[in-house]
Amino acid sequence: MTAKRTTEEKMTAGRQQVADSIEKLGNKLVGQIEAKDNPSIEIPIRGSSNVFYDEKGKKIVLGDKVAHRYLFNVSHARRFMQTMLVASYVKKDLLANNLTATLRDLYYAKKRTIANTKENTIEEQKESDMAIVDLEVSLDTFRERLHLRAEPKGRMAGDVVVNDRVKDKVDTIDLSRMGSGGWAVPSIVEQIEFKDVGVEYVLVAEKNAIFDRLNEDGYWKKNKCLLMTTAGQAARGARRLLQRLTEELKLPAYALTDSDPYGWYIYSTMKYGSMALAHESDRLGCPQLKFLGLSMSDIEHYDLRSVTIKAKEVDIKRAQEMKEYDWFKAKEWQSEINKFLDKKIKAEIQALSSKSLQYISSTYLPDKINSKDFLP
Repeated sequence: MTAKRTTEEKMTAGRQQVADSIEKLGNKLVGQIEAKDNPSIEIPIRGSSNVFYDEKGKKIVLGDKVAHRYLFNVSHARRFMQTMLVASYVKKDLLANNLTATLRDLYYAKKRTIANTKENTIEEQKESDMAIVDLEVSLDTFRERLHLRAEPKGRMAGDVVVNDRVKDKVDTIDLSRMGSGGWAVPSIVEQIEFKDVGVEYVLVAEKNAIFDRLNEDGYWKKNKCLLMTTAGQAARGARRLLQRLTEELKLPAYALTDSDPYGWYIYSTMKYGSMALAHESDRLGCPQLKFLGLSMSDIEHYDLRSVTIKAKEVDIKRAQEMKEYDWFKAKEWQSEINKFLDKKIKAEIQALSSKSLQYISSTYLPDKINSKDFLP
């Protein structure tokens, strides 16, 4: 059996499984109506009271607390209706026709004024987005399997060739020949197949500017790495692809962010998952990821004190919050956060440019990687 056939069969089976789950949910609601019960959807609670850190699995996970959303409840009815609209659209319009849609597409497809009223089914996109998450967790699935996608975010460059399957079409993409811009990471990456891989590790840069610098310097060619940028907080597609690279290809991965609480948190969401998406940690978390920099220790070691930025109150408050997170309890991270709170300064990765424009690629990264100067 060819790899193409295997992939196609997996994708077909996945669509059918989700469609069956939606139909099962619908049949359950019909049964409740026929029994004259109040129709309800069981939805895992996504609040902080039901989110915890799994020390063994190294990930943020959702607990087992659930809530019931009832049709005949004034405070539940609108959200119940919106969730059903999403389920109908996914099953009838997307899965049945093997199509994908953006979150914005769904919003407009289901937004309308209810007959004989002045009420709209959906007022703002955040309502339909929340209904999508409700459907995800109630079906124990994820958005991409519902054939819903966000705008692509993130780019890659390196000696890697992938196959990207869209219906019956297969595009072979050489990530070493994508020019200065790199390959845009899709929102849905389950269909990506790794064909030829000539890299030894993945380097994830928080910022586009750093990706562009390293790409222009040919860093990935000289150091046999797959270069990636998340353009800020990593999108789900980028996080999922990073996990696949580390788990399926067994590639080490290192993160490069600013030396501030927000950069460190971007790293932590890629590694452990996030509280908002705790139900997705199994497929988005990357426990193998290590923090390469920029750290408070780097500010001292590379003499960057003159190009630091004074921390704002919001930065200090964020650091104090992070210090209490279980996934930042490692002594190395407690030390870094304490240094930040003590000195009240932060630094951008671009601060390394004060040494020279190519200092990051010629000196900083080789030094850090060769000495294995990572944070867990």
